[in-house]
Amino acid sequence: MLHLNELEIFVAAAEHGSFSEAARFLHLSQPAISQSIQNLERRFNVQLFSRQGRTARLSDSGKALLPLARELIAAARRVEESINSLSGTIAGHIHLGCSTASGKYLLPRKIAQFRAQYPAVRVDVQVCSREVVLQQLLEEVIDFVISSRQVDHRDLEFVPFYIDEATLLVPAGHPWARNRHIYPDDLLDEGLILREEGSGTYTALYEALRAHDIAPEMLNVVMRLGNAEAVALAVEEGLGVGFVSKLVAARSVALGRAVEVRVEGFDLRYALYFVRNRRTPLTHSQRAFWEAMQVPQLEYLEVGK
Repeated sequence: MLHLNELEIFVAAAEHGSFSEAARFLHLSQPAISQSIQNLERRFNVQLFSRQGRTARLSDSGKALLPLARELIAAARRVEESINSLSGTIAGHIHLGCSTASGKYLLPRKIAQFRAQYPAVRVDVQVCSREVVLQQLLEEVIDFVISSRQVDHRDLEFVPFYIDEATLLVPAGHPWARNRHIYPDDLLDEGLILREEGSGTYTALYEALRAHDIAPEMLNVVMRLGNAEAVALAVEEGLGVGFVSKLVAARSVALGRAVEVRVEGFDLRYALYFVRNRRTPLTHSQRAFWEAMQVPQLEYLEVGK
């Protein structure tokens, strides 16, 4: 008989591309992972993975099994939650992908509020690039995504739940730290530390620069980093000045290592979106979480103003 836990182990190994990483994720031993995969391979009389060193790549048979395994696991979750709901208990497991630094600062509060109302629901958060988490959402690997940018896809529903704002962060001893106010042209003569193109912070900065007829090529970019916290730390170390979310900047400012500086005429606000896959039916716990992330929505839209 096919066991659901074997399919869960198979999916974890496929998604992590490694038996050892799947073992860490599932809190199992690597021999237990290998044994479970071997059981599946004997049951179907096929090879599901090709092993190359520490990596495990799906065979053609494994690729065929993966979407079916995900469907069975999702169906089992829905059955379990539906039965639990008959007794008035909303329980379940929610997988959330976060592609924005701001989301990491907002989520603990939102999850704490949600679990106070639904203590039987577990919420796991995965922090990864936007491309990865949105693809996982489309493949039904995860349930929801927090993103600072919309993409045009008919299966994805984007709902704004927070207005974030980028800010210029400078080292505590920087000349701009005294007045805490500059003009856009002042940026041309200063070494800038920027996020990667496509991030919410960079997009907001790009639009503000364009509104003042400043092309990105005119800036003196000394460093690009793919992580907002890394930008803040680089600023603290005096490597330049940089734009980060106010949520990220708050730590550096509170420690006295950096100062926020206002750029005259810059509107650096941008929306964070809660995203779901329209094709995926929501379980009771998922529907409760989807609604909780939007109510009270105005509270969160006000915070970032």
